[in-house]
Amino acid sequence: MTSISGEFSVGMTTRDAEGESPAIGRMLLDKQYRGALEARGAGQMLATHGSTAGSAAYVALETVTGTLLGREGSFALVHHGRMDRGQPTLLITVVPDSGTGALAGLSGRMGIRVEGHQHFYDFEFTLPTP
Repeated sequence: MTSISGEFSVGMTTRDAEGESPAIGRMLLDKQYRGALEARGAGQMLATHGSTAGSAAYVALETVTGTLLGREGSFALVHHGRMDRGQPTLLITVVPDSGTGALAGLSGRMGIRVEGHQHFYDFEFTLPTP
């Protein structure tokens, strides 16, 4: 398994949740990854909150297009985040068989860290030898 880390920036645009519960928020994601992963991420996120402060959840699907260690292609990520009375859990994994181009066969998981106002990714993955 290979491990890399880098910075990313994220923009979120709120979208109307037509016909959906007002308790569910919908956002469009626009990310720029830098470092060993030089790519753009685009996706959608759904989020909701519980009745207790600090309890919430989100799910998202994201397509990442660019280069990973110099190999060009794209892949999809699925996000599952929970906050249970202030205790966070986050699981972001590569969608099986979603890799294209030189990223075909990619598998792995990604973590996100926020330090101050900076966002960082930690990506552990396997990628077949070309």
